[in-house]
Formats: sequence, C-alpha cells, structure tokens
Amino acid sequence: MAAALLFLPLSNFAFADIKVSSVRIWPAPEYTRLTLESPLPIRYSLSIVKNPDRVAIDLEQVVLTPELEKLADRIDATDPYIQAVRIGRFKPGILRLVLDLKTQAVPQAFVLKPVGDYGHRLVLDIYPVVPPDPLMALLNENTTATLQSDANPDTNINSKAETRSARTSASKKHKPEMIRLITVAIDPGHGGEDPGAISQRGTHEKNITLAIAKKLKAKIDKEPNMRAALTREGDYFISLPMRLVKARQLNADLFVSVHADAFIKPHARGSSVFALSERGATSAAARWLAKKENDADLIGGVNLDIKDPYLKQTLLDLSQTATINDSLKLGREVLSEIGDINHLHKSSVEQAGFAVLKSPDIPSILVETAFISNPDEEKKLKDTAYQDKLADAILAGIKRYFANNPPLSRSRMVLLE
Repeated sequence: MAAALLFLPLSNFAFADIKVSSVRIWPAPEYTRLTLESPLPIRYSLSIVKNPDRVAIDLEQVVLTPELEKLADRIDATDPYIQAVRIGRFKPGILRLVLDLKTQAVPQAFVLKPVGDYGHRLVLDIYPVVPPDPLMALLNENTTATLQSDANPDTNINSKAETRSARTSASKKHKPEMIRLITVAIDPGHGGEDPGAISQRGTHEKNITLAIAKKLKAKIDKEPNMRAALTREGDYFISLPMRLVKARQLNADLFVSVHADAFIKPHARGSSVFALSERGATSAAARWLAKKENDADLIGGVNLDIKDPYLKQTLLDLSQTATINDSLKLGREVLSEIGDINHLHKSSVEQAGFAVLKSPDIPSILVETAFISNPDEEKKLKDTAYQDKLADAILAGIKRYFANNPPLSRSRMVLLE
C-alpha cells in the first residue's frame, strides 16, 4: 500500500466520536464525487492501492452509522469509475472506506467548511488518469445519431431519394456548397452538491436548467449546420472554470448558460439575459445575481489546494471588448424572442461580472429563464410545454444572431451537397 497522501489536523475534535449525517455520490463522465457530511470536521488519510486498483480512505473517530452502511447500495452499475464500495472497522479508532475502481484513477480528497445548508464536508473525487475528450464525445454522438437514422429505412427512403436527385442536379450546376458548422455550448446552471435556487415547494434550479438545456440541445442538433453540447449531462457538479474549459475544448462558437434564479421577494418575475461586464454591473440586482452565481463553487465544492486536473490551459486574461460586444448582440436577439413568451424582468441585456461568462474568445450569455421563487413562474418552469417554448425562443435568437453575424471561417466545415 502506498504511503498516506494527506493528513488534516483536527486539534480539539481529535478524540470526539463523529457521526456522518449524510452520504452523497455523484457519478459523472468527468469524475465521480463522494461526499460525507458531518457536524464536525473529519480527520482522514488517503491511499492508493494497485493490482487491482483501489482507493482507501481512513476516517478517524468516525462512527459506523446507517448512512455509511447504505453507501455500498448507492453505487450505480453505470458509474464509470467506481465498481463497488466496502466499509468496516480497520483498527481501533479508524473506519476504512475502500473503493474498488473500474480503471486507473487520480483521487483527490479535501474538506469544505460549513456553507449554506451544508455542515462540514469531506469530499473524495475520483478522476480518470486519461480525461475524456468532450470534442470526441460530441463527434461520437453525432456519428451514432447518423447511424441510427440510416438504420430506419421507413423514414429515410424518401429523403435519400430526394438527396440523390438534389445531388445530381447540384453537380450539374455548381460545386458543393461549404457551410460553416456552428457549435453551441449549452451550460445547465448548478448541479450535484450545488442545487442552485430552491423554491418554497422544493423545486431545485439545477433540475429545471438541465431539462431546458436538453430540449435546447435537441432542437439545435436538428439544424443542418449546427450542433450542441452540454457542459453537464446529469446531476453532478462542474466548477465554473471547467465549464469554460469544456466550451473551449469543443471549439464552441457560442456559450449559453441556462438559469432559473430566486429573489428575496416572491413577487419578482420575468426573464432576463446577461452578458459579461468589465466595468461593473449595470444594476444593483445584476451585481447581486453575479455574486450569487459566482459563489456556486463555494457551495458545490472546489479543491483550492490542487488545481483541477482538466485545467490544462489557463484562460487568457485578454481584453474582451470584442467578445462582449458580440455577447450583447446575441443577448439582444435571445431577449427579443423570449419576450414573446414571457414577461421580461428587464427590457435590455444587463451586464455584470459573471465568472462563467469570462471566456475571452467565445460570445457568452446567461439566460435567467424565470424566477423559481415566484409560485406562478415556478409552475411555468416545471411545465414541459413551457420549457419547449423557452428552448424554441433561445434557438430563434441564436439563429437571428448568426443571420446578422456570420461565424468566422474555420478548418472544420460541413459539406452540404
């Protein structure tokens, strides 16, 4: 067994019996997160074991509670990195968690101080040695969709005949037209440990944003010269910098972050669109919202001692004037379309220092679809028909933006014959 990687000093609580009050596990394509919540901080040590690959984490003075005993049953068969979990008393005063892995991994463990509704948290993140490639995943997804379409002869026989006819006519008249393939990164706000805003009825913002984002992606993917990718595809936490990195890895032309926020007053209503500001917020409400959204990493949990293994390139701190101007143009088109289906909280695009919009070369907007804290708007947000209308409106705004602002040429093009 390898030597322990990390120790956390505990001082006054070293001999206290600590009861874990909650255990949560969040499997994701990028990593799997295990969280132990307790009223007191947990002292621990982390080890890596080979042949077969395992991770062992020793918990000092922790009581084996029913919550911990249920952990083994919470491991999903589809988890990409964890095969199984075992737990037991290793020696007096030490409770050991052993994670049987499906692949070689790079574990990270760290602690989080109480924040929001959470107590002390011990977080264990299991990253693969070889990170997944978002662009390759997108290409594989598009290939699978094409194969599935080709496998359905009833729906394709007429379209294929029409395509052959059009191809023959086109070959006689002119060469095939090269159309720019547009990539849109869609960012469902919050996720995993970070629920986002929560309504009085218990609706979580993270679930609403994911539902709308998936609808928007499906609509974009049906466009002949567009494709979309989600920064998260399920209920798990992605840090704000990682969302930007994924967009850049995808060579995205646009970044659209989807939210459904709350306000201290339940009568606040309406949709809003935000762009980045380098000079301060355009209103006190925009400043308040930006700070609230930027605090997502504190709630979701980011290891401040070790850099995220996927942050292989630093986002350049360049002047973003041109990108912000493009973001404002995009925001105005989207806001105009949303105004046809919902009351607008503000009639113009607002600006503030949103961390998730700070990509220097990708026009980026944040869409507040409605106030989840407003009971009437909460009903709308949970309605699939309304979610569909929102996705249609955002897509219409994107298409109008590109109609007036053709994307720059790139080496990757889509050939339409």
